[in-house]
Amino acid sequence: MRKLILAASALALMSGAALATEVDGTVAKFNPAVRVITLTNGESFTIPRDVAIPPQLAPGKRVAIDQHDNGAKIESVMVGAAS
Repeated sequence: MRKLILAASALALMSGAALATEVDGTVAKFNPAVRVITLTNGESFTIPRDVAIPPQLAPGKRVAIDQHDNGAKIESVMVGAAS
């Protein structure tokens, strides 16, 4: 029974990690009124109110957007160097 519980726990942990993704790109435009980031590749992301948006976010900046649950939940936004 203990082995079964350990195996199920390990599987659950691996499954959770597989659901998290990170999207990297360059910001084409940012609309702070509705919290929408559009990347140069055309992808757009609406950032929830409970997720902080870095003050240096601006067009031309590199950005990493962490998603969970197949993109259903944005967990963080990080800004990198300008491209």
